[in-house]
Amino acid sequence: MTQELIIATRESRLALWQAEHVQALLARQLGRPARLLGMTTRGDQILDRTLAKIGGKGLFVKELETALAERRADLAVHSLKDVPMDLPEGFALTAVLEREDPRDAFVSNDYASLAELPPGAVVGSSSLRRVTQLLSLRPDLRVEPLRGNLDTRLRKLDEGGYHAIVLAAAGLKRLGLAARIRAVFDTDTMLPCAGQGALGLEIRADDAALADALAPLVHRPTLLACEAERAVSRALGGSCSVPLAAHAQWAGERLQLRAALGHAAQAEAPLLRADVGAAVTDVAAARALGEQAAQALREQGAATYLAG
Repeated sequence: MTQELIIATRESRLALWQAEHVQALLARQLGRPARLLGMTTRGDQILDRTLAKIGGKGLFVKELETALAERRADLAVHSLKDVPMDLPEGFALTAVLEREDPRDAFVSNDYASLAELPPGAVVGSSSLRRVTQLLSLRPDLRVEPLRGNLDTRLRKLDEGGYHAIVLAAAGLKRLGLAARIRAVFDTDTMLPCAGQGALGLEIRADDAALADALAPLVHRPTLLACEAERAVSRALGGSCSVPLAAHAQWAGERLQLRAALGHAAQAEAPLLRADVGAAVTDVAAARALGEQAAQALREQGAATYLAG
């Protein structure tokens, strides 16, 4: 009998959907049974402070990695945007699945778009990337912190705490909540963060057999695009305390990568932008493209923005 795999996952409704999606893929494509090991992470528990102040997005993956290290789980399912650019020793990001919609969504009960918001309207987001881009579009807005899982954020909107909130479109669509989206920001208006909309599978680095078994689940176009995006962040020391966006799109065999960097301490500072492209056929080339975008940002003064 094929050995059952154990999938470590956060216990939010979206995280469970993602883990169940991988569970179904394992059964359908690989004939591998799997069960879920639900866990609550520090990132889920601390909701009164921004991620930048409590240790970053890595707080969403540490408990899952502990379960892997202790062999209580075989793999962990993550939103790729929550995975640190460099994993701790002993772990490997072995598969990146096909991406959902990578864009950001405008959600409001009273207004159809960002442009319709009145001056001084309160918009909820705890992402520094979204904050700096929102204020570059509408400096008259008040952007206030918004933590919690997707359902919690929607509830806070419905309770009247915000005129609008900005969320990842992928999560809303995965949970059947696309009707809550009033508008989707095109990537020319608001650039997504690295890996947004993609799922990543993490395993123990020494589990070569499982890495080989999971290889058919890798969606290579998404993998290469995300490798380029994540390389920008890695090169600049990016974390949730850095308002950095990076998004790559395919045009035939050419990968076009755009990046934008805001100033965390001076929201009124203009965004630095980079736009580079190249024919990409492997991970090394994807990462080189990301490093090229990072260098373009450095040449515009990224060091000053990062020091701030």
